Formats: sequence, C-alpha cells, structure tokens
Amino acid sequence: MIWLVGDKGMLGTELAGALAAPGLEFVGTDREVDILDPVALAGFAAGKKIEWIVNCAAYTAVDRAEDDADLCSKLNAEGPENLARLARKLGAGILHISTDYVFDGSGSAPRSEDDQVSPIGVYGRTKAEGEARVRAACPEHVIVRTAWLYGKHGPNFVYTMLKAMGAKERIGVVADQLGTPTYAKDVAGAIVTILRSPRTEYGTFHYSDLGTTSWFDFAVAIHRLGRESGILERDCAIDALTTAQYPTKARRPAYSVLSKEKIKAAYGLEIPAWEDSLAAFIKEMAKTKEAI
Repeated sequence: MIWLVGDKGMLGTELAGALAAPGLEFVGTDREVDILDPVALAGFAAGKKIEWIVNCAAYTAVDRAEDDADLCSKLNAEGPENLARLARKLGAGILHISTDYVFDGSGSAPRSEDDQVSPIGVYGRTKAEGEARVRAACPEHVIVRTAWLYGKHGPNFVYTMLKAMGAKERIGVVADQLGTPTYAKDVAGAIVTILRSPRTEYGTFHYSDLGTTSWFDFAVAIHRLGRESGILERDCAIDALTTAQYPTKARRPAYSVLSKEKIKAAYGLEIPAWEDSLAAFIKEMAKTKEAI
C-alpha cells in the first residue's frame, strides 16, 4: 500500500488520480493527520501494510515564508523527518518532493543532483533541511526535486497569467529569471513510474519538463495558447521586466534549470518538452471550459 501525504494540494491531487488509474492500492491524507505529530502518524499507519510513504505536503508560500520561518521549518523539515522515521520503522520507503529553490540560481548550466545546495531564502533553506533530515532518517528514500510547477488543482502561474490577461490590457512579467515550466501531471506520472519500478534506485533525482525559458516567454506562450484556444477573448500586451523592476519579499533563483539525465537513466523516463505539456494543459482547460 502507498500512503500519499498531502493529497489535497496541486501535485497531491494529481498524483491521487495517477495512482488510481492503474489500480494501485493507496490511501491519502491531508491535514486530518498532522505530520508534526509522530503519535498521530504512527496511529494512522497501524494495521496498514504500507510499502511507500509519498510526501507531497509542504509550506510553499515563498514570500510569506520570510515572515513565517518557524512554521515553514516545521512543515518542510520537521514533518518530513517524522515521516521518514516512520517509514524506516515500518520497513517502507519514502518518496519526498523537493524544489529547485535549494539552489541559489547562479551559473548557466543545468543543475545536477550532486551540486552543492545553497538556498537564498527561508523556503529554500527549509526544503534543503528537509532533504537532509529525510536522508538521515531513512536510507530507503527517493527525493524528487521539481520546479516551476503548474496544474489543474491549485493556484499557479498559468492561472494567474490567464486571469490577469483577461482583465488587463497590459501586464509586466520578469524576463531575467530562467527555468522550466513543469506540468504537475507529468511529475505525477514520473512518481508512479518510480513507485511501480521492479528495482528501486534510491537517492536524489531531478524532474522537470524539458527546455529552458523565462517567466516572460512562458507568459507569451500562455497568451498565444489562450488566444488560440478561445480562453482569452482579446489580446493583452506583455512587457519584459527585470527582477529589480518587480521586487518580491523573497529572492528568486535567477537560473533554475535542472538536469534530468539521472532520472531518465535510472527509470527510463521519456520527458516531454515544456511547450508540449503547456499546450496539452490549456487544450484540456478549453475542452472542459474550466473557470480561471
């Protein structure tokens, strides 16, 4: 049995569907089982033959984290450690979701799993600490770092852009931060592949869709596809901004491209280009007439 922790978030909801599709036995929980309470966690696991704990629970409000470091640390470091300790006691593995924010965004080459972490904000520091605690608590761990996540089941850049473009004649988007937009459905599929693998390779892996772009060019693609699909009824001008022109409470990595060579080799994954996944997502939005 798989225990999916954080099954109500964007990735967790997507993953619940991906697990159900092939008929995998799993149970999902969200806030009703507190990851900060080891007794509650053990109580929920009692009597269940859990082979994997998959942790999608996290504090992800990057700017708010700067003023809420204590809770951010508890949810991103202490909670994952509790789950990893329990996994070891149960003889299970743990698959934990992490982020590109464990890096500082310097350089211009895709980051490998062996690169030294160097977070520049509270969110990234707590996620890096969570990774370290998971590794120390449970040798049978898989840590999957992802980046620039969007999907159907939660607030994300695609929804934000489509809403802004539908309401305004002109918007500005940062053009000097580079990374890879990643569809939550693709990440969920990769996780299912790992969980179903006949031979698990433990360790840290990177997964994002393929390619490199800026937030500005991502927004331009969203606008084009939104117009082509009929989701957007009129044009919206998009201005390219520098990071300095769009200050935020938390610093963002300037370069967040992750190398996927390790996960492709270990699990035989075929990873789609970010443009193709974005087109598929917006096509599905248009087909289902989903409200923005």
